[in-house]
Amino acid sequence: MRLSARNQLQGRVLEVRKGQTTAHVRIDIGGPVVTASITNEAVDELGLAVGQTVIAVIKASDVMVGLP
Repeated sequence: MRLSARNQLQGRVLEVRKGQTTAHVRIDIGGPVVTASITNEAVDELGLAVGQTVIAVIKASDVMVGLP
């Protein structure tokens, strides 16, 4: 995956907690844990699951999740 964002942190999904419309995805990046708030639809489209390797893309105050 190629993005213009420079802050890309590879890690492993620790937890996916869905709410009514938004999910919180906790990602272990080898130190602190990053939490991304993304839509439930995005979780389903990406097929996110605990243990999966993902990339947290940080742009300003937002965190997006992408697959490597």
